[in-house]
Amino acid sequence: MTLERRISKEALRNAEILAQVDQKFILAKVATEPPAASAGQVAEPDSLLILIDQHAADERCKVEHLLESYFAPDPAGSGQILAQTQSLDTVLRFDLSRQDGDLLIRFQKHFEHWGIVYDVFRAPEHSLQTSVTVEVRMLPPAIIERCRLEPRLLIDLLRKEIWKLHSVGGGQRSKRRSATAWNDHDWVAKFHDCPDGILDLVNSRACRIWSSAPISSGDWRLWRSFDFFDAAPIQLSDDDDTRAAFRDGAAAVASVCSGSDSLFLGGFDGSVRIVTGPPAWRVVRAFQAHDGGASVTHMRQVEGTSLLVTVAEEPGGGEAGIQQPVLKVWALDKPVKKTGMPTCLSTVAVNNGKKPFPISAFAATDDLSQIAVGFANGAVTVIRGDLIHDLGTKQRIIYESDEPITGVELHVEGTLTTLFVATTSRILKLVISGKGHGQPPKTVEDTGCGVGCMAVDRKTGQIVVGREDAIYYYTLDGRGPPTAYEAPKKLIAVYQDYIALVSPPTPAGETDPMRTRFWGAAADSIYTFTLIHPELRLIAHSETVLSDVKHIFQLWGDLYILTQEGKIFRYHEKSLQQRLEMMYQRNLYTLAVDLAQKSGMDGQQQNVIYRKYGDYLYQKGDYDGAMTQYIKAIDSTEPSQVIRKFLDTQRIHNLIEYLEELHEHHKATSDHTTLLLNCYAKLKDIDKLEKFIKSPGDLKFDLDTAITMCRQGGYYEQAAYLAKKHGEHDLVVDILIEDSKAYDEALDYIWRLDPDTAYSCLMKYARVLIEHCPTDATQLFIDYYTGKFCPRTDAPTASTQPTANGGFVAGAATAVQNLGHLLPLPYMNPSSVTSQQQANGKPTAGEEAVKQEVAAPKYSPPRPRTAFSSFIDHPDEFIVFLEACLGDAGLSEADRKDICTTLFEMYLHKSNEKKGDDQHREEWEQRAKALIDSKAAGTTAAAAASKPPIENSNVLLLSHLSDFRDGTTLVKEQSGLLFDIFRSYTSAKDTRGALKALRKYGPEEPQLYPAALAYLTSDARVLEEAGPAELAAVLERIERDGLLAPLQVVQALAQGGGVARMGMLKPYLARRIERERREIAENRRLAAQFRAETDARRAEIADLASKPAVFQATRCAVCLGAPELPMVHFLCKHSFHQRCLRGGAGLGGGGGAGGEAGGGGGGGGGGEECPVCARDNATIRALKKSQEENAERHELFKDDLERSEDRFKTIAEWFGRGVMSAPTVE
Repeated sequence: MTLERRISKEALRNAEILAQVDQKFILAKVATEPPAASAGQVAEPDSLLILIDQHAADERCKVEHLLESYFAPDPAGSGQILAQTQSLDTVLRFDLSRQDGDLLIRFQKHFEHWGIVYDVFRAPEHSLQTSVTVEVRMLPPAIIERCRLEPRLLIDLLRKEIWKLHSVGGGQRSKRRSATAWNDHDWVAKFHDCPDGILDLVNSRACRIWSSAPISSGDWRLWRSFDFFDAAPIQLSDDDDTRAAFRDGAAAVASVCSGSDSLFLGGFDGSVRIVTGPPAWRVVRAFQAHDGGASVTHMRQVEGTSLLVTVAEEPGGGEAGIQQPVLKVWALDKPVKKTGMPTCLSTVAVNNGKKPFPISAFAATDDLSQIAVGFANGAVTVIRGDLIHDLGTKQRIIYESDEPITGVELHVEGTLTTLFVATTSRILKLVISGKGHGQPPKTVEDTGCGVGCMAVDRKTGQIVVGREDAIYYYTLDGRGPPTAYEAPKKLIAVYQDYIALVSPPTPAGETDPMRTRFWGAAADSIYTFTLIHPELRLIAHSETVLSDVKHIFQLWGDLYILTQEGKIFRYHEKSLQQRLEMMYQRNLYTLAVDLAQKSGMDGQQQNVIYRKYGDYLYQKGDYDGAMTQYIKAIDSTEPSQVIRKFLDTQRIHNLIEYLEELHEHHKATSDHTTLLLNCYAKLKDIDKLEKFIKSPGDLKFDLDTAITMCRQGGYYEQAAYLAKKHGEHDLVVDILIEDSKAYDEALDYIWRLDPDTAYSCLMKYARVLIEHCPTDATQLFIDYYTGKFCPRTDAPTASTQPTANGGFVAGAATAVQNLGHLLPLPYMNPSSVTSQQQANGKPTAGEEAVKQEVAAPKYSPPRPRTAFSSFIDHPDEFIVFLEACLGDAGLSEADRKDICTTLFEMYLHKSNEKKGDDQHREEWEQRAKALIDSKAAGTTAAAAASKPPIENSNVLLLSHLSDFRDGTTLVKEQSGLLFDIFRSYTSAKDTRGALKALRKYGPEEPQLYPAALAYLTSDARVLEEAGPAELAAVLERIERDGLLAPLQVVQALAQGGGVARMGMLKPYLARRIERERREIAENRRLAAQFRAETDARRAEIADLASKPAVFQATRCAVCLGAPELPMVHFLCKHSFHQRCLRGGAGLGGGGGAGGEAGGGGGGGGGGEECPVCARDNATIRALKKSQEENAERHELFKDDLERSEDRFKTIAEWFGRGVMSAPTVE
């Protein structure tokens, strides 16, 4: 159908309201503008009947009212329109980031224009706090209540608006508007540039009633209507008992209860019928519970048991017409054998004072230990006892009033049992057992309810009361928030999360004309059955019933009603998916989410709703709201779909929010990380970047990608933080050196690593670190290579000092290259020599804060030669390193040789630096000389005795390349080539050097003197340079040591070509001749002396052999007493008393009288040896024996002869000892 007529706003304002249809729509009559008439025709006005969605119209009216009253003229009379504001009783405080705070300050005037007044408080600049505090003082009345209850909505509004303004480059929106520029209907133009959050809050206020707000007429119309239930009549069995039970409808049923998969019908005749099903319902059992035509007014079946409680008003024995309430407990599983009826476990007559009244309410606990009965006269009786075993009961009237009791419910919590009592004018509660028992009833509310309008929610324990204006909830703490639903209520029941309501017909005279037109005369007897969901504020089902609804009950998981006509209707809830589809059709996604959560839907299925809701909001242009929903559905949504949408619209802030959530849920890939960091870089949002990379917990992004992007974007500090946090030490050092150029910081970081990691980082950037941090880097090398490396633990304090130019003269590279040819050192490559670089402002370890060190870890220091190439272009640091390594006690011999060789080369290189200072050259040459001279001053005895570790060939080569003659000399000296040293001087005609070498090495090498004699007399200039004194000294040494015979001296001088004169030789020859003359005279004297002594000895021997001996001793040689016979005399002239000789007294000390050896004398000597001469004689015999033995040991003679300087003299000595005499024949 196509509508060709147009409905104007004016027509809607003047519409005639005809009626309300189905409690959802408004039937109205409006005038329409006719279509354009053709020529010659007159257009006639016309009207149209329209249906208006009452809910939508109500929302629109409220929204327009709120927006029209948002602004008001300035009360100061400035003629401007200002937003109305209201002060908050308690300011709302929020803690935000500094960046958010800066933007709030920037756009403060913009928010004041819209009635939001706040103050921003920053922390002091020196404070470490990175957040700001925002205090909101005033808000517009249209949104103040919502913001006070949910402050999160307010801060979200502020943050979204400032970032929106920031992204589009918005400035302050503080332009004031004239009050004469608009009238009351121009509210749309007034809201140009209004923050989206304000409009959302206004819209939400228009479509929601808060529980704290008073309930007013018409609020029920704000409920959303659905049809969540399928209604169907119940099919009854065709047997006689079933037909009889439902034949008269509700007239035959006084009460209904359900339980244990059965329906129990209490009749007005005192019978109880048990109905089962489905599919067809039928009466399976019936018994007479009460006699005398008593109606069963109340029943209770204890779930899970076979117990049934019935209450009936049986005829009593009192006044006519007075009936006595009787309570019975039946065991349905224990039939009586004779009658087949269930066993009645107990019967109790309920006391109601002096004058019984009908029972109006009944409640019992699950164990039937406490039962409450309410009466129409306002009394409540409580029955206590063991009704199941009939062990007796006690009754007590606990409450009496003039108002009839309309409902009683028991609330059991542990040992505490509380009874809620409803009358027509109040709700009360009192404790009937447990703590507080015996206290008077406490009024909960001064408004009561009708009979049947009180129920209990078994799931929550709440007492539910229905009144015309709302549904009320009561707990032990009092009344809770009500649910506004204005409608007359006759009967209520709780079913799952729903409340079932039965509304009576409209009183006569108030019937809706539209209903009267449709139903005719039956309009006044139409009941309404409604199922509402209080928490979701929706009407799940609503229908009209032509007959009165007498009972509502639950059975087999469904809800049922029994009408006055005896018809039973079942209400089966539709599947959750069907209910959600209904909401999708009306775009009620928020309500769909609430329904899904209430129904226990799993998260994956809920995400489908969030995604649908997000798509809907995105299509409407609500990008912030859409992103909120996409984030909720992030676990089951393909990220690329969402990212593409917001990339297309350039919603960077929304995109950042989504990417952050992807990382938070560990669903981000390296591409997502790259995109997020690019977004941060585009917005220059350092705070968010740092918050992202410093987020606690597990790693939520690809580490390599994040570090790479930070480095590419210039965020070196953040890149270094990431690498350090996750143990990528190589990357940290690489960033600090290659990107940040923070060489001192990189060096300090290396110093804090474990030995293995520190070594790899140090060797990778050794040359760069030595170039920019020479002192500290060298010290690190020293500590590591000497085994003293200890990782540092505290943070350094940055300090800088200027350093000298680290450049190196060209010869240093050559020196290292030369060493590379001599030794197989790694990294010795001529191409590795770098050019000179300038280093400025590098920190020095000694000037930084004291760094604590942990216990030295155990590691094996590498060979020092691996670090040699790192010091190219830095000889001073190289020398310091080599000297420190050389002092290491644990250095191996091979490493010591490498270090000494390299250090020797570096000393020679430093000595050759062109600084124009002889002292500088001499200093370094002395160092080089001391390195290879084991006899240098200051060396230890062990070092002096050991051979220098540098190979002689290396020393000779390096000394030759550096023109270091002392090195060559020392090598030859240590090799014992003293003659070569002297010859090198003579070959170079270095007379002074030759004489110096002669004086130094002459005592060790005597043959140098003959060579010196030949050199001095080889050239007149040499002799003149040396001087006659040196020649005389040489001749004197030759003469003293007997190095040359005089004839050899003369021959040597003669070979000099006549340089030496006889006058130079004359003193030498004179001394020589004179000495020989003295020796000849001395020899002659000694020969004559020896000849005379020999002759004297021979004469003495002859006298002893041929002449008698005369003994003239006057004393005994032992006791020194006078001679007394018998005496013993020896030829050596010693005499002894015989007694002294035999006793041996004093013989030990008789060695003092020396004499010739003699044989035994006369007397009793008997050939005994003289005790006095025995010691000397023994010595002589030992010498003789030794000589005889040595005569056979030719090696001794040969050895003595080789070591002798005068061999002829040695042979003469051996002849003198008799060694070479002919052997004696015994």
